[in-house]
Amino acid sequence: MTAQVHILLVDDDPAENVILSALMRKVASYAISLNYVETVDGALDFIRSSGVRLDMILMDNRLQPQADFRQTVPELRRAGYIGPVGVISSSISDAYFQKIDDYGVDFRIDKAELDPTAIEFILQEYVKRDVGAGI
Repeated sequence: MTAQVHILLVDDDPAENVILSALMRKVASYAISLNYVETVDGALDFIRSSGVRLDMILMDNRLQPQADFRQTVPELRRAGYIGPVGVISSSISDAYFQKIDDYGVDFRIDKAELDPTAIEFILQEYVKRDVGAGI
């Protein structure tokens, strides 16, 4: 049996949703439901009103107007989201990525590293469900 997981992608570029959706369909050990919004406000609305129990949020590092995870992720935490939050970025080499814990971020990953294997590993690490156990 395949574990069902619900992920919210927050990215101001709709192409990233298309790319990640395709990658997530290739992950064999999870049935991934990927929800997508373009803004932090959209994410907050989704969290409050969708009725979906999210297993993870993937947050683009930079959202318009020029907010990075240091502003966006604390908003999610203040809204009561306690699940894992991962920041995806085209470059994770900036020094401020070393302080992700200070902002409520669980992990960071470079967009170039996102592939089905990485997604599966992230889910195994951060979504505490036993694949095959139906939990």
